[in-house]
Amino acid sequence: MKKITDYRNLLQVDKSADLSTLKTVYRQIMKECHPDKFVNDEPGLIAAEAKSKEMIEAYHFLVSICPETLDKQRPVYKNTIDTSVILDFDWKAQVMTITFLDGSQYEYFGVPRNEYVKFINADSPARFAKRHIYPKYTYRNVLKTTAAV
Repeated sequence: MKKITDYRNLLQVDKSADLSTLKTVYRQIMKECHPDKFVNDEPGLIAAEAKSKEMIEAYHFLVSICPETLDKQRPVYKNTIDTSVILDFDWKAQVMTITFLDGSQYEYFGVPRNEYVKFINADSPARFAKRHIYPKYTYRNVLKTTAAV
């Protein structure tokens, strides 16, 4: 959750920011810090490149967890969590990453360690995830590749 908060602070938007707000704010910031504005200013160019990379990362991340984006991707997500088997999972700093057999990978934010331990120790991790992880935590699609066979 810290990553989400940090990115929102960086772009100076709140939880309720929609896609158009994110896009407008991002474009305004990029106009100010675009590296092309600092062609003859080496230190300014280096700083602008670093800031623009940070802004691009924040923008893409926030777009990926925006409700409008998630609504658009919901049918694919629902199909994955309902029909695909969990292939692998990981937890680090309250971010749980689940990789599915169909090649999809999702990050779930704010998952406490004790919830992860319960997931690992569950008789059926898939059933536990369907009841306690998928509906409860903010998520984003990280990877979609061709189905593993």
